[in-house]
Amino acid sequence: MKIFLGADHNGYDLKNVLREHLTHNGHEIEDLGADTLQPQDDYPRYAYAVATKVIGGDGDLGILICASGQGMAIAANRVGGIRAALAWTKETAVHARTDDDANVLVLAARYTTQEDALAAVDAWLEAKFSSEPKYQRRIDQIEELYG
Repeated sequence: MKIFLGADHNGYDLKNVLREHLTHNGHEIEDLGADTLQPQDDYPRYAYAVATKVIGGDGDLGILICASGQGMAIAANRVGGIRAALAWTKETAVHARTDDDANVLVLAARYTTQEDALAAVDAWLEAKFSSEPKYQRRIDQIEELYG
């Protein structure tokens, strides 16, 4: 599976840990930055880079990391067709995928341990979108209302 990664300075270290973990587990990773730790960088550029790659069909999924996760989720969800979900546990990551077919997972570096982040990412990647009609109906409504 091809996965795009992006993080600002707050998520930089966790992104690098995830990149190694995912590569070790056989995934193709495209790291869209930050390439170096830049204490004054801003998250929107990384959210946009990952979201547009995912929606452009260049890969399968994206993972974004910033301090709280909120900014990345807001910025990524501005790109039509992106369903970015903030997860803080394995369980919230699974529901993001099974119920909402999240194509971007967002993590909060400041509030998520490395162990919890790895477990959440692995669970999210293993989960599949539910076949229950109510979940597809909701996604269709989002597309109808927001494009």
